[in-house]
Amino acid sequence: MEKGLRLFQYLRLAFAFMGLSGVAFAQLTPGSAQLAPTLAPLATAGPAGVVPIDLAGRSLQEFPWFTYEAAWFQGSQIEIAFDTQVLPVPSGAVPNVYIVAHKSAAQWANDPTLVDVSGTPRAIQIEAGGVRENRFVIDTGLLSGDAGAGLGVAYDVIVDFDLNGLLSAGDFADGTLDEAGFFVLAPTAAVGPFAVTEVLYTGGSFLGQDLYYPTNIAALGNLPLVVVSHGNGHNYTWYDHIGRHLASYGMIVMSHQNNTVPGPDSAATTTITNTEYLLANVATIAGGALAGHLDATRIAWLGHSRGAEGVVIAYDRLFDGTYAPVNFTKSSIKLVSSIAPTDFLGPNVSNPHDVPFSLWTGGADDDVSGCPGCDQCQTFHLHDRATRTRQSISIHGVGHGAFHDGGGSTVAAGPCQLTRTDTHAIMKAYLLPLMKHYLEGNVIARECLWRQWEEFHSPGTSESLCVNVDLMYREDPAIGNFIVDDFQVADGPGISSSGAAMVWNMPSLVEGRFDDANGDFSFNTVDPMNGITLGGPADNTRGIVFEWGTSGGYLSFDLVPAAQDLNPFPFISFRAAQLTRAPNTLAELYDLTFSIRLADGDGTESTIHFGTYGGGIEEPYLRSGCGTGIGWGADFETVRVPVRDFLREGVPLNLAQITRIDFLFGEPYGSSVGRLAFDDLTLCVR
Repeated sequence: MEKGLRLFQYLRLAFAFMGLSGVAFAQLTPGSAQLAPTLAPLATAGPAGVVPIDLAGRSLQEFPWFTYEAAWFQGSQIEIAFDTQVLPVPSGAVPNVYIVAHKSAAQWANDPTLVDVSGTPRAIQIEAGGVRENRFVIDTGLLSGDAGAGLGVAYDVIVDFDLNGLLSAGDFADGTLDEAGFFVLAPTAAVGPFAVTEVLYTGGSFLGQDLYYPTNIAALGNLPLVVVSHGNGHNYTWYDHIGRHLASYGMIVMSHQNNTVPGPDSAATTTITNTEYLLANVATIAGGALAGHLDATRIAWLGHSRGAEGVVIAYDRLFDGTYAPVNFTKSSIKLVSSIAPTDFLGPNVSNPHDVPFSLWTGGADDDVSGCPGCDQCQTFHLHDRATRTRQSISIHGVGHGAFHDGGGSTVAAGPCQLTRTDTHAIMKAYLLPLMKHYLEGNVIARECLWRQWEEFHSPGTSESLCVNVDLMYREDPAIGNFIVDDFQVADGPGISSSGAAMVWNMPSLVEGRFDDANGDFSFNTVDPMNGITLGGPADNTRGIVFEWGTSGGYLSFDLVPAAQDLNPFPFISFRAAQLTRAPNTLAELYDLTFSIRLADGDGTESTIHFGTYGGGIEEPYLRSGCGTGIGWGADFETVRVPVRDFLREGVPLNLAQITRIDFLFGEPYGSSVGRLAFDDLTLCVR
């Protein structure tokens, strides 16, 4: 269950345990009567009478003042917060707060003893008021995130009101269900716990392979496989940073010789033939060390450059049925990941279709550069063709050759370039949760894939001011997300793709295909999509662009009746990018922010300036070339705002009847001027 959701699902249950009727519940606080009808009693878990709510989070500098979160990196400060305007917490109460190793509901029921991981609980005093008056630091960064080869140590937070040292009726608990209250992660850029064995061998023409696996593999059971496909002019032995890192966490990695000179289509063939060769000869390769330990049902294909397009083409063949695998199946491919991919063959062939897909892009890449005059040089095409779960990681200052460890030029152009060392640290930090999530089903790893770099990233990556990382993240819509507007249905603005009205007051707003229409990034007033390279000539990815000056502006989306109950949706999500070389972008060269407002059917409104969470929409990488001026292509990133944060401090907003989502631009709502591309407004179920 997502952070921010438990409180409202279990609140009525809590009042029932405390002897409060539904009428008393409605009288507790202004606006609570609007919440009551949407909350149904649920069966409790663990000891009877415990109140499962969200507690762990972090303070913010402005409304909503506090946000509940599920994960921290080791060394981070963790807080809890109460809002006594919503919670039935008596002013002046002095409970003890325990951080305990996570236990399941059954384990808690069997043994309700509270044992704090530090040895001593923390006494707090609750005051009348909201979260600003009731924020308490419970860990200063001392909690361990060392999960061995896993990812994240699970903890629960218990507020012991009766001071009996047991989890009992009336206590508050973040984590008494069969999921943890929160997780602490060790640095994902750091080496894992296992020694690694590397073996070089060949099976014949274009079957050279560089294999990495945990030295103690005999004791580890079945492990997933990551296949690495190099690019043109590269070598299969140049990916030690990937192979050794993932193998140290219990994965098998094989980097293979790739036939890239003819093109990505032949690279796709060698990806397939090398995967087949390894699986067919697992009994003899490396002296049979992998026999009985390689899980052919969990495979990731990871490619670079032409090899990055090649792994997508290889999956397209499985999807289309033009290749029938012998030693694995289409469903064995759990992830396709492309590092700086080319796009020679277009959407009919270079298409990830329904496989989870991840993209890596270097802002300083001087090979697959992203300049609109070269369609095969635009990485983002492949990302937007993915129909299910997709994500991207864009890193300013990274050149094409910085992604491998073969030495020589990093093939980069632009300011503030990152070294291979810095690039590899960032790659390792994201590769580990990426593979842990898709190959091992690690749920908390998702946090690493969507939370903005500015507020959540692994220690051990560079803290240089030159490092800017932008993340896009969109889960498979089939899980139950509701798309308010992805601009793919309506032919022009005014009606959202979900069928409700879209209203704005910025005369510059244009809806269209996200493809720079000319050959360079020079700013002009003729092409509103200047700098956007999400689609090529045969793609149909669409969105809107607009700008505002000192008078500001707004963009408003009505919600259709079927989507007005936001209680099932923990997050509002959208993606956006600043547009390169535009005067309103150059006027303020830093993160761009604005505000989001929810309105209910009774006219109550609540507004959050999303910059308070710690990030904004990154300014373009300040690279010259590809026309006149400074600034590279539009670098989209996803923002997810917790829905229940709009209720903080007793705001009487009725989440069961939200009629409108507004975006407010200009002062006092955020950046005074800006030019923005906007897309994928979505209500997310997780």
